[in-house]
Amino acid sequence: MKTFSLTRRLIAVVLLVQFATTVVLIAGAGVYDTISQFRAFDVMLRGRADSMLGAVQDAEDAQDNVMLDGTQTMVPGRDIYSVRDEFGKILGHSENWTDSEAAFSDPREFRTVSIGRKSYRLIRVSGLRMVDPGDKGGGIPRHVVILYGIRTNPVWERIENAILFYSALGVALLAINGYLMLRLMRRGLRPLRELAAQASKVSVDAWQFEPPEHVLEVEELNPLVMALRTALSGLERSFEQQRQFVGDAAHELKTSVAVIKSSLQVMTLRERSASEYLAGIERAEVDCERMEQLVASMLFLAGLEANTEREVSTMEVDLRDVLLEVVELLRTAAELCEVSVMVSADSTAWVAGEREQLRILCSNLLQNAIQHSAPGEEIDVSLSVSDGRALVRIEDQGEGIAPESLPHVFERFYRADRSRSRRTGGTGLGLAIAKAIVESSHGEITIESRVDEGTCVTFSLPVLIESGTRPLN
Repeated sequence: MKTFSLTRRLIAVVLLVQFATTVVLIAGAGVYDTISQFRAFDVMLRGRADSMLGAVQDAEDAQDNVMLDGTQTMVPGRDIYSVRDEFGKILGHSENWTDSEAAFSDPREFRTVSIGRKSYRLIRVSGLRMVDPGDKGGGIPRHVVILYGIRTNPVWERIENAILFYSALGVALLAINGYLMLRLMRRGLRPLRELAAQASKVSVDAWQFEPPEHVLEVEELNPLVMALRTALSGLERSFEQQRQFVGDAAHELKTSVAVIKSSLQVMTLRERSASEYLAGIERAEVDCERMEQLVASMLFLAGLEANTEREVSTMEVDLRDVLLEVVELLRTAAELCEVSVMVSADSTAWVAGEREQLRILCSNLLQNAIQHSAPGEEIDVSLSVSDGRALVRIEDQGEGIAPESLPHVFERFYRADRSRSRRTGGTGLGLAIAKAIVESSHGEITIESRVDEGTCVTFSLPVLIESGTRPLN
C-alpha cells in the first residue's frame, strides 16, 4: 500500500490555497494599479492639451483667423498633436502625425490609436479663442479642436514592473511561509508521531502502550489514546484467553489420550481372559466418550463466543418449562446420589433464546449442584420474575468453594479440585458454557459460596412476555 506524509500533504494544501490567494491579490493589485496609472496619465494628457490651446493666437490678418504662435514646438518630441480651426483648416501638427481627417471625425474624448506600431492615448479638446477681444462686442470667437496624444508604453512598463514586484514578493512570502509551516507543523504534529511510534511497538509479545504524558494533554489525541488502550487491553485479554484455552485443551486431550493408551498397554502386559479384555475395552470406551464430550463442549463454547456480536435469538422460550424438564431428566441421577431436588417455579417466564442452549445452561448448573452434594443433602431450585427479568437460583448444601477459587470458577478448564472433577466426569467447561449462554442472551450470572455450607448460582434473563401463573404438575 502506498503511503503518504500527512505533514507534506497539509503543507501542500495550505501553500496551494495561499498561492491561489496570492494570484488573486496580484491580479487585483494589477487592475487597481492600471486604473490609477491611467487616471494620472489622463490628467497629464489633458494638461498638455490645454497648453496646446494656449499656443493658439490671433493671426492678425484681415479674415481674423487664428494660428499657432510657435510655442507648440516645446512639447516633448515623442508626443503627437494636431490643431484644427472651425473651418477645418489645420493650424499645425507634430511631425509624426499622419491621420488628421480620420482622427478629427471621432467624437470620443479619449481613445487609443496606433501610429507606426506605437500605441498612443489620444485626447480630443475643444477650445475657444477670441480674436480682438478689445473691439466693440467683445471680439470674434474662433473655435478650435485639439487632438493630443502621448505614448502609453511607459505606463504599461510601470504596470508590468509593479506586477513583477508583487509576483516576486508573493513567491518570496510563499517560500518563507512554506519553511515556517514545515517547522511549525513538525513541531505541532510531534505528539501524533510519538503516539504512532508507541503504537508501532505493540505486538502479540509486547502489549505495553504508554504514550508520553504530553500526548494525553492533546485534546484531539486523548480520546484516541483511551480507545487504543481499551482495544489493546481487550486484545491482550483475548490473546491470553486464547493461549490459555489452547494450552488447557491440549492438556485435557493429552490426559484423555494417555488414559486410553495406558489402559490398552495394561491389557497387553500379559495374557488375559475374555472377560478381562472386555472390561478393559469398556474402560477405554468410557474414556473415549469422555474425550468426545470434552471436544463437543469445546466446540459448543467456541461457537457461543464466536457469536457474541450477533443479535439475540428471536425465539420465545418458556424458561419454566425448560427448568422443569431438566429437573425431571436429572432427578434419577440425583436419586442415585441420594440427593433430593426441591423446585419452586410457579410463574411462566418467556425469554428470548434457543431452547437447547437454555436446557444446557440449566443442566450444567444442576449437574454441578448434584455432583458437589453429599448423600442426604438437598438442592433448592427456584424461578421467579421481578422487574422484567426471570431469576433462577440453584442452591446446594455441598462442600462449597474456597474464596480464592470463586473469581475463577467461570474460566475454562478451571477446577478447584482436579482429582475430584475427573472422578465425577466433569470437563471443566460447564460453568464457562453457562456464562457464555447467559451473556449471549444479555443476562447476568453470579455465584456465591461458603466452604462447608454450600453454593448458590443465580442467573437472570430479560423477560419478553408478562408472566402468568399455573400450578405445578
